[in-house]
Amino acid sequence: MKPKSETETRIEDETAGKHSAGKHEAARGCRLCPRACGANRRGGARGRCGVAQELKVARAALHMWEEPCISGEEGSGAVFFSGCALGCIYCQNRDISRGERGAVISAEHLAEIFLELQEQKANNINLVTAGHYLPQVKEALVSAKRQGLRIPIVYNSSAYEKAEALRALEGLVDVYLPDFKYLSPELAGNYSDAPDYPETAMDAIREMVRQRPEPVFDARGNMTSGVIVRHLLLPGHVREAKRIVKYLHEEYGNRIYISMMNQYTPMPQVANDELLGRRVTKREYERLLAYAQEIGVEQGFYQEGETARESFIPEFDGQGVIAKKRRAGGSG
Repeated sequence: MKPKSETETRIEDETAGKHSAGKHEAARGCRLCPRACGANRRGGARGRCGVAQELKVARAALHMWEEPCISGEEGSGAVFFSGCALGCIYCQNRDISRGERGAVISAEHLAEIFLELQEQKANNINLVTAGHYLPQVKEALVSAKRQGLRIPIVYNSSAYEKAEALRALEGLVDVYLPDFKYLSPELAGNYSDAPDYPETAMDAIREMVRQRPEPVFDARGNMTSGVIVRHLLLPGHVREAKRIVKYLHEEYGNRIYISMMNQYTPMPQVANDELLGRRVTKREYERLLAYAQEIGVEQGFYQEGETARESFIPEFDGQGVIAKKRRAGGSG
């Protein structure tokens, strides 16, 4: 049996309630994500993810805009967590990725949210950018499953994750939905201040596929197990997108699905950037899709119509979180 890494051990200790945060623990600080920033998040300091240790959620509601096998007819039970360890300069969810929006809740309340989404007929529980809260999320999943949570768990991630942290989720997550943003360390450094992103994402996706090595669907066509790797085409970067699709196809073949997205929306913070300040052109997207077909990608998703608009991005208004918190706490 492979010995557990320090990250795995710390996640398990946190989940089990072993919160003996002595001086040694505080000095080590947070090492959950590849940033390993060392922030004393337990003591209230914000890490590179933009948040302290308190669990913060910005929205929990049925979401219709995932891949068809994730959203299905009823919708995916998407839980959007505040904060993000990657911090892309063009972030599409900037309202929450900086940790400024969202309600602080307990792991117990998070478990209740999962169960409530199941009651709303969600096809799955979709954990959106949850990596910096792994101990609390694992605790909530274990609790909710004990209380009757049966629908699949989707882990929706930037792939900027430690493989050993993902191993702590084995058996709890059914479908992995990672991004693969860059193969170029230079591009990853320029856009996300993470030149280690390509290598880190490769390792993370490899671990995801190890856990869920083949796609499985139910009778309605909804994915119940497997890995879908997304790539958001950035304006002016078709060549990089082709490299990513080629790598994924050669490495994994039909063991995964590749989702090629054209929904990039220029946000105010990059309005003056020569490339990121515009949308992806129809021709750019067509070139990517043609290349995927040319190299033999058979299991993939693509987008039709006008997806690059701000209305495609949900409102992070506390839906499904604030009301639940008030009910749990009484009439305050």
